[in-house]
Amino acid sequence: MNNSNGLLISEPPLQVIPSLAVALKSSDKAIMLQQIHYWLLRSKNIVDGHRWVFNTVKGWHEQFPWLAEKTVQRYLKDLCDRKLLITANYNKANFDRTKWYRINYDALDKLTYSKGTDSPNGEGLIVPLERDSLTQPIPIDYPETTHKNTNMVKSKNLTTKDYQQEFEKLWEQYPKYRKQGKQRACSSYTHWRKSSKDNTFEKAQEQLKKYLNHIKVQQVPTQFIKAAKTWFANIDDEYDQMPKQVNNNWRPQKSVEKGTDWSKQKFNSGKASVADTGELKDYFANLEKTNGIADSHESERDNR
Repeated sequence: MNNSNGLLISEPPLQVIPSLAVALKSSDKAIMLQQIHYWLLRSKNIVDGHRWVFNTVKGWHEQFPWLAEKTVQRYLKDLCDRKLLITANYNKANFDRTKWYRINYDALDKLTYSKGTDSPNGEGLIVPLERDSLTQPIPIDYPETTHKNTNMVKSKNLTTKDYQQEFEKLWEQYPKYRKQGKQRACSSYTHWRKSSKDNTFEKAQEQLKKYLNHIKVQQVPTQFIKAAKTWFANIDDEYDQMPKQVNNNWRPQKSVEKGTDWSKQKFNSGKASVADTGELKDYFANLEKTNGIADSHESERDNR
């Protein structure tokens, strides 16, 4: 079969939702943001309760070879300026200036709400497309319907409402005192479900069950339990399921001040030696005589 010299899809494609390209006014920026989200879902770099990915501009350029390296740098900066990307530096070496990135999903949710879908107030979003975005096609992954990907096709047939209903069941089970960021949590769950055919509702239930067990057996204090918006953004994280080790034999140590054993101290009279009672008497007698103390003692006795 003719593949038009390899220009049609025969390698893993980059994916993007058209509505995201419209919201960002650029298909290229949408592809970049989607690709960062892809790596975040697989990242093991967790700092301050968030997943991060890090890369150089050159490294990002290798993933978007149709763009100039300076263009990649400019688009990343624009996404940061619009608060859609958050950057930090958690490199071990002080001289390493490689940037770490994570997506600000709250800002993204506000940007991409559209009329009749996920918008809580029904307000539509109308934005013009940039001229350069019209020159690039939007690559979309349309999987073939075979026995190997039947589950994926079935999953793609689920609607946003279906994912929201699944989310509500999970939300009910989450600790009530840490139910923060429901809108963001729902968005993270929906992104997670759509990102892989292996990300099923049953898997999410099992992951939540493990986390709740971790809280119980590790006796995690309330203030250290993850906010719901953070947990749903990191569903694949694993947690220790072993009970917390408690040392029942521990007792506070009493502080005892040890007295000085003067019998073992050295007497300094020009030479180091252990003084007995006789030597001490002779030493003080000579000391009094030398300083005239003995005479004063005798005068006092005479006056009496």
